[in-house]
Amino acid sequence: MLIRRPDDIPSSEITPEQTYQNRRQFMGTAGALALGTVLTPAALQAMAGTGTGGTQDDKITPEDDATSYNNFYEFGTDKEEPKELAKDFKPMPWTVQVEGLVKKPRAYSYEELVGKLALQDRVYRMRCVEAWSMVIPWRGVQLRDVINRVEPLPSAKFVEFTTLFDPRRMPGQRSPVLPWPYKEGLRMDEAMHPLALLATGMYGKSQLPNQNGAPLRLVVPWKYGFKGIKSIVKLRFTDRMPNTTWNDANPSEYGFYANVNPAVDHPRWSQAKERRIGEFIRRSTLPFNGYADQVASLYSGMDLRRNY
Repeated sequence: MLIRRPDDIPSSEITPEQTYQNRRQFMGTAGALALGTVLTPAALQAMAGTGTGGTQDDKITPEDDATSYNNFYEFGTDKEEPKELAKDFKPMPWTVQVEGLVKKPRAYSYEELVGKLALQDRVYRMRCVEAWSMVIPWRGVQLRDVINRVEPLPSAKFVEFTTLFDPRRMPGQRSPVLPWPYKEGLRMDEAMHPLALLATGMYGKSQLPNQNGAPLRLVVPWKYGFKGIKSIVKLRFTDRMPNTTWNDANPSEYGFYANVNPAVDHPRWSQAKERRIGEFIRRSTLPFNGYADQVASLYSGMDLRRNY
């Protein structure tokens, strides 16, 4: 299994944190409760006690770190490989196939799927299952707006996402390190939650870097990062829980929900603490990655002891 223990990651792979300088202003907060409020980076650092989960030390991860320290196995299994091996990837034109229990099943161009939808700028924590984390300003559209555009049937209970499978363009897929193509899924109520984002850009820019999942990636900030499927080419609506790639690869370690839970360890390492990229002292991991106030009600009555 190539997902490594945190202690297996050498410090040389972690770029020292620099002061983040970005003159753009971002609309929204980590909890999406301040939508419509323009916040400067300095104001973001001052967020505390607002119900969003933000704290004084949630500094935005420098852009260079967030675009050079990546898990994107389609372009290699080492953190630095995606940036190098994806540099010639051309994500446009792009088509997303919509299938299953939906009123408008067909192939959608990128513009048809996300064009004219309201762009959102959201600053979210990203917590990797490997026990490292970042704070990233994303740009994109609410997933629920895309879902409403294609009109799922009432019988749809889940949505499955699929990554492009093209070993010629994605050299990591030439190795059977995972069962390709990469697939992920959400319950419909998760997908319709206002925090769920289809990212189209980051750090105030309109386009995602190739290594970060261009042109469309899923961002679900209360879940471990492997749920954030990249380079999405298919949405399938279904009445049954879909298979997901890491669960297929190792069902004893990775399940469907993958909610961040410091009380439930990975079978091979603790999830109680995390290393923020750019820092060397571990910090405590927050339940649901700090978004419990917004999302815990989705899982009322569930046994969260096995909620990977």
